[in-house]
Amino acid sequence: MTAPASSAEIASPPRATPLRRFLRAFASSHLAMAGLVAFAAIVLAALLAPWISPQNPYDLMQLDILDGRLPPGAVSGTGMTFWLGTDDQGRDMLSAILYGLRISLVVGISSALLAAAVGTTLGLFAAYAGGRIETALMRLVDLQLSFPTILIALMILAFLGKGIANVVLALVIVEWAVYARTARASALIESRKEYIEAARAMGARPMRILLRHLLPNCLPPLMVIATVQIARAIALEATLSFLGLGVPVTEPSLGMLIANGYQYMLSGKFWISFYPGLALLATVVAINLIGDHLRDVLNPRRQVD
Repeated sequence: MTAPASSAEIASPPRATPLRRFLRAFASSHLAMAGLVAFAAIVLAALLAPWISPQNPYDLMQLDILDGRLPPGAVSGTGMTFWLGTDDQGRDMLSAILYGLRISLVVGISSALLAAAVGTTLGLFAAYAGGRIETALMRLVDLQLSFPTILIALMILAFLGKGIANVVLALVIVEWAVYARTARASALIESRKEYIEAARAMGARPMRILLRHLLPNCLPPLMVIATVQIARAIALEATLSFLGLGVPVTEPSLGMLIANGYQYMLSGKFWISFYPGLALLATVVAINLIGDHLRDVLNPRRQVD
């Protein structure tokens, strides 16, 4: 027979797990949930682009120059309806935006994750090693951050040339310093705490301390930085493509689509640039809404019931 539960055990409800508290705090913001739903819809539309797009904008055999610059809602000779109009090459804008989202999201997410891996590793190593190694790495970070990001990216792409891989490499080079500085600052705070001293006293190896103790406790600010940097990388890639140094013309991203219609803005054919710009704006705003609330939820001063 089990002992009856005490009155204190009956009165106190079970404590919520950290994950449940995190989800409850994140769901408390309607703006953050709206951003999350919007970003999930954008990602889903980009993933399903080959199946839901009326046209493959990369297939030149499906393009007809006679359908160029048709207004939204126009019908082609084959009976196809262009709900968002066409560009100067006869490309369906709805299909081009869906395929362009794929490239923008791949470039933004992959570059942010790679930059996070490089910057976090160097930042943690600098904080743990200290001395001249830390000084050299942080001066390199200061030198990197002292130059305009767009200028460095333009110089790199002017040397490497166009291409998705080159754009990702350029974004990693210009973004890693932000992660390195954040990881070092967090690691310096955590390294002074008792559990790090206890791990050292027990003879734990430096690599184990870095991976098992410092890294998990430095993740919250890095997660916020990564979310913001994804939006920044997408916007930067669009800027580079708009300037003609991003992705190739045969695989246009949102920035390239905006650039294709820029010369027609004053002639009344606004849809060529307007709708890709609207898609880019919606993507960046949705990610920023998630990042802003994620920063509030992961704030150590925030008291969560």
